[in-house]
Amino acid sequence: MNFDNICKLLAENFSSDFATWLLGEPITLTELSPKELSLEPIRADALILLQSEQSILHLEFQTQVDAEIPFRMIDYRLRVYRRFPHKAMHQVVIYLKQTNSDLVQQNTFIIAGTRHEFSVIRLWEQPTELFLRTPGLLPFAVLSSTIDREAVLKQVAREINRMTESINQSNIAASTAILAGLVLDKEVIRRVLRSDIMRESVIYQDILEEGKAEALLEVASNLFNTGMPLEQIARLTGLSIEQLLYLQVTKSGESK
Repeated sequence: MNFDNICKLLAENFSSDFATWLLGEPITLTELSPKELSLEPIRADALILLQSEQSILHLEFQTQVDAEIPFRMIDYRLRVYRRFPHKAMHQVVIYLKQTNSDLVQQNTFIIAGTRHEFSVIRLWEQPTELFLRTPGLLPFAVLSSTIDREAVLKQVAREINRMTESINQSNIAASTAILAGLVLDKEVIRRVLRSDIMRESVIYQDILEEGKAEALLEVASNLFNTGMPLEQIARLTGLSIEQLLYLQVTKSGESK
């Protein structure tokens, strides 16, 4: 799973948490398939569409800046309008990793005679407390505005350990581990989060189902010990960088 899929998993399984954050009310949202809008030609794999009877929430999570974002926003908006002309649409681009690029400030598509606006959230500017209130937002807390990300990760870990539903607990822990990899060293993540919980997650199971985890992890670990860059290990093993980081964290407890 990559970062897009992690965010999609969270948004679809904790839609009321996202609605509370982004729409201001804890309404239940259901998935809207991009296929209903004929969106396949335009990077529909990263598209998250959630809907209620009255509105549609369109989310784009970005780890890298993309000059095409404004065009994608207006294109998605018009396609949704064609299918659901009476539904309000809320479009939000959420940047996960801090950057100085001016592109993360763009919230408007403009050509002669046409102007379209959408919302932009830069997680590193958001208050940490916002993401500690509901389970579905916990994985984003470490990416928020804080000077001590390790302390925030520990706080998130305490909240995860208090959860009573094991499936939600494991999925939140796994999502936290992957997203924390954007800003924290894997050794810190390994020390703070419980690997036994993460190994129960659907994220870990998805990696296992690909038939790559057990054999290739050993190969990847040996390559990692040689000092080979993760990008090169990913090319050699076929594992994604996110999978490599996550598997290193989850497997660490087995050797202790």
